[in-house]
Amino acid sequence: MDIQTYLIYTLTTAIVIFSPGPTAILMASQGASNGLKRTLFGVFGITCATMIYYAMSATGIASLIVASYTLFQVIKWVGVAYLLYLGFSAIFSKSGGLVVKSGAPLRKRSSLFTHGFLVEFSNPKALLFFSAILPQFLNVDRPIAPQFLIMWATAFLLQWIIYSGYAYLGDRIIQGGVKSWIVNAINKTAGAALIFAGIKMASVTTSR
Repeated sequence: MDIQTYLIYTLTTAIVIFSPGPTAILMASQGASNGLKRTLFGVFGITCATMIYYAMSATGIASLIVASYTLFQVIKWVGVAYLLYLGFSAIFSKSGGLVVKSGAPLRKRSSLFTHGFLVEFSNPKALLFFSAILPQFLNVDRPIAPQFLIMWATAFLLQWIIYSGYAYLGDRIIQGGVKSWIVNAINKTAGAALIFAGIKMASVTTSR
């Protein structure tokens, strides 16, 4: 991989990560509810799911999953169901996974990690990115393993920085003494956004 290709890959990956989506919403909500330091476990869950996708892409498993209609549909609908669950929990439940409320009981670190991991790993768009887009940046005339390692490290760093930024943003919203009605509006908006993301995810197909 030459430097120009690497820069294009880095920019593309950064844009994909930075674009507001289920994982970004989740990190902002976790940051508001649990603080930045605790939410880093959620960020770690996201990066772990991504690293698994990188390993799958490197071994060709991701392409096989995309090629398998049934398996792809299972992953997709699990993701849709989980996003809808989180979204409706944020809107209607006082103890839902995305409730943004200052002074609420902190969630276990393992729970934050699991939420981050599941939202990322069950996202079919992430699977499509790693199986269809990622290989386009590889130079087949050079050793593949070092290229994957560089891309893996870059994506890990970008995800850690960007999603930590979303968590910090959520944390600062609460630390800034935001009025309760604003916090409630943020919570409802986050829930609605996740429901919308789940509906959009349901329309994703392997042909896109």
